[in-house]
Amino acid sequence: MAAKEIWDYLNTTAVAADVPGSTLTTPYPQSVLVENGEYNQIVHLGDDDSEERIGLSSTAVFYVTLKWVGLSEIDAGSIMEFQMATAIGYGRLNSFRWEHPTDGHKYTVRFDSKFSRTLKPGTIFSYSKVKLKVLGRAT
Repeated sequence: MAAKEIWDYLNTTAVAADVPGSTLTTPYPQSVLVENGEYNQIVHLGDDDSEERIGLSSTAVFYVTLKWVGLSEIDAGSIMEFQMATAIGYGRLNSFRWEHPTDGHKYTVRFDSKFSRTLKPGTIFSYSKVKLKVLGRAT
């Protein structure tokens, strides 16, 4: 657990998932988990090197990118099911619960990337980029 986590910067009001009964857990071995945070802001640069900064919201926006190498067929199939099944993720339309593998919190998320998986001889499955948008704390 880190001294500060995504959880600390989200609204304390929990966000209900479109598919509340489904929770994606992070299968291991996991090679990389990248957390990205930002605010909805625009910076206009002038020809004279001046800047105009505009903050559109004071709410932090977070994305998590997961990369896995060497998944079992079952774990790889579970990820595919979450993203492609119309009853769960339905591509990038539905939100669901995701359990963060290191901070122990459950978040409401949705997929924010296209489905892409790599298959190598010997049925080794890899996902080079599974991007989730964090919508809030899970109910």
